This record gives sequence, structure tokens and C-alpha cells, in this order.
Amino acid sequence: MGLRESKKQETRQLISDCATKLFIEQGFEQTTIAEIATAARVAKKTVTNYFPRKEDLALDHHEAFTQGLAHAVAERAPGEAPLAALGRTFRAALLAHDPVVGFTGPAFARMVADSPTLTARLRELHDQREEALAAALTTAADPTPSDTSSDTSPDTRPNADAPHTAPAADSPSTTSTPSTPSTPSTPSAPSAPSIAPRAAAALIAAADRLLFRRIQELTLAGQDDDRIEATLLPEADHLRALLAAALGDHPSAATW
Repeated sequence: MGLRESKKQETRQLISDCATKLFIEQGFEQTTIAEIATAARVAKKTVTNYFPRKEDLALDHHEAFTQGLAHAVAERAPGEAPLAALGRTFRAALLAHDPVVGFTGPAFARMVADSPTLTARLRELHDQREEALAAALTTAADPTPSDTSSDTSPDTRPNADAPHTAPAADSPSTTSTPSTPSTPSTPSAPSAPSIAPRAAAALIAAADRLLFRRIQELTLAGQDDDRIEATLLPEADHLRALLAAALGDHPSAATW
């Protein structure tokens, strides 16, 4: 990272830190962009250049949050099922008390809970997290298209290059050979990958939201991070077992 880029990152972090401090002290809705700019000693336009949405000043890690589940699937180890990769990634984040999975501290959790704007924005981010996961699961489950160009089976269709001359009226081929009735084609089964990964993503994202809210609830109840971790470890394992059971009956379960 060059000096210019490093300076931009420092300015962005300064603005975010000043905004968070004011949001916690005054409330999100009550704090203005002008007050944040004054606290960070930058122009008001500088704040909006770095953060086009006021909510992004509070939920600064929204990109890491929305892409987190998808990255766990895309970057899984060779041969590792996506559900196993997601479970491993969440456990690591839980042990690290990662803010992305909900460890934000009581003051920040209260600020979000007290703000209708931030609560609504958090729901949007959870929806985007699910959509990104669905896309990643679709990629993981989509089989490689078969190559029909190498098909060496004989072509029983009429020669397209032969002249289309009508047979004589008394030709044996037209009088003694009964026409073979066409066999109705069997309708193909619906393509599972188009909906199955989205259904899996919906189930996984629902469990993910539940764990996030659980961490926030325990934080607001006054529990420290270590106690929350001890509570969530068995609960997360239980949810993972439920997900494995729910997805295990699907023919494509191995790809989850």
C-alpha cells in the first residue's frame, strides 16, 4: 500500500471512529454528518465521499459481512463440503470474538438496537449475505456442462444433403412398410440446481441470523465475550447438525 492509499485508509478509519463515538453518545438518529465532520476535523463532503450512506459510518464492516459466508464457500479446502467450511469458519470467528459475527460490545449493540434505521439496514445486510451465499452455492453445485461436440453415436436422421425426391407411387417402400408411430418424449425432471442452492442458502442464512442475534442478545444481557462463546459453541454445533440433517436427504447434499 502506497503512502497516498495509506493516508486515505487512516482518514476513513478516523471518520468511522469519530462517528461511532458520537452515535454511542448521542444516538444514531440524533447525530448529524456536520457533527461527525467537525469531530474528525474534515470537510462534510469528505465524510460523504468516504461514506455515501450514514448507516455505513456505523456498520463500517458491511462488505466483509455481506460476503463472509460466500467467501467461506468459495475459499474452502479441496474436497471440503460447503457446509463443513461454513461451520469451521463460524467456529473460528466465534473463538476470535469477531465483530462480524456479532461481538460488538454492549454500547455498540445498544446503539444498533435503539436505532430503527440501523436495525433496518442490518436486515438488508443479512439479506445481501444470503444472496451472496446462494450465488456461491450455485457455483459449487452447478455441474460442468457435458460436451456434446465429441458425441460419436451414429446419426440416424435423414441425410440433409440428399435431394428430396418424392418416391414413385408404386414404390414398395411406401406401400409395404407401415409407418412407425412416434414415441412421445418423456418430460425431463426439473433442474434441481436452479432452486436447491437458494433453498440451502435460505436455511443456512436463517441459522446464521439466529446466531448473530443470539450473540447480540447475550451482549445486551450483560454477558462477557468468554461466557457468550461458551454458550454459543454447543448451540452452533446443534444448529449445524440440524442443517446437515435437513440438507442431507437432497441428492446434491455432497456438494453442500
